[in-house]
Amino acid sequence: MNITLAQRVNALTPSTTLAITAKAKSLKDSGYDVIGLGAGEPDFNTPQNIIDAAVKSMNEGHTKYTPAAGLPLLKQTIGEKLEKDQGLHYEASEIIVTNGAKHGLYTLFQVLLDEGDEVIIPTPYWVSYPEQVKLADGVPVFIDGLEENEFKITPAQLQNAITERTKAVIINSPSNPTGMIYTEEELKAIGEICLANNILIISDEIYEKLVYGDAVHVSIATLSPELKEATIIINGVSKSHSMTGWRIGYAAGNKQIITAMTNLASHSTSNPTTTAQYGAIEAYRGPQDTLAEMNKAFEERLTIIHQKLNEIPGVVCLKPKGAFYLFPNVKKAAALTGFASVDEFVSSLLEEALVAVIPGSGFGTEDYIRLSYATSLENLEKAVARIHEFVINKMEK
Repeated sequence: MNITLAQRVNALTPSTTLAITAKAKSLKDSGYDVIGLGAGEPDFNTPQNIIDAAVKSMNEGHTKYTPAAGLPLLKQTIGEKLEKDQGLHYEASEIIVTNGAKHGLYTLFQVLLDEGDEVIIPTPYWVSYPEQVKLADGVPVFIDGLEENEFKITPAQLQNAITERTKAVIINSPSNPTGMIYTEEELKAIGEICLANNILIISDEIYEKLVYGDAVHVSIATLSPELKEATIIINGVSKSHSMTGWRIGYAAGNKQIITAMTNLASHSTSNPTTTAQYGAIEAYRGPQDTLAEMNKAFEERLTIIHQKLNEIPGVVCLKPKGAFYLFPNVKKAAALTGFASVDEFVSSLLEEALVAVIPGSGFGTEDYIRLSYATSLENLEKAVARIHEFVINKMEK
């Protein structure tokens, strides 16, 4: 039987992250001591009080469908969280619970975009942004966030990228893959341009709680009533509470958009997993000490590994202010070691040094690699030592 797949699926770019992960797993299964630094999830288990709350909900019979937009109590809890943390007030009709923040973004693009509508995406970008835009028949428009500006776009760059088809811009702060954070002043300038051009702001705040040192996360929606109205916030419990597998995210913003997302969800997912929703209620309402413990561990790892990375010949790495990724420039290291591209460098690093990192090409920037420090300090130090040795040995040949 001859099967012809839909053009929208054929247009998707295969995930570099998954390809590297699969190769690393294959080597591990063959008995090799591979250290994987590609993880996009905390290495801590979900806090016990959240697990207990989920089990309790099942034992109490909460195992049936919920409304498509999520449990009313969870929506109320999310509203309370937004009010407490950011001073933002949303009615229940302005919040939808989704199957993870990723599905929240997917649903948003599906209800927002018509064929040819443009979404401005700063690079480096999270791998799924452009693919989700394409799946909604939209057109991703990329702006280079330059290393000298901490990988953040400028108001002038944004203005120059706007056309009559521009529908939205994505702001991811703290960022995956760079860990950089937009300041209040930078967000105000970007917001003014969006308001002047009637452009929706999609504020991906999934790493909101993972900030270090004196860094502060600012939501662009907090800067004025007009910007709140022009912003859809995307967030969830995956990173903040180490609940990646629970798949609970949310979107908050314009009632018309949230209603459309709810209608689409009613015909696609029915509702987010009931048990996981009860876990998310406890995540936001219960003790928050584990967040501080995780952040302390992440910051310790960051400080140590960032310094060690910069000691490797040809490697230059800005120090991130949030999330749990490092995004070093290794273009010179690749050249010093005889590789024509960073992708080749990464492939050889895995095969010969048994360290799995993600090439920057997967994030729209070819000269970089992404390393996750969401693993033990012991593993991180061993991995960076291997990378250092790999580069030195290649240079001496």
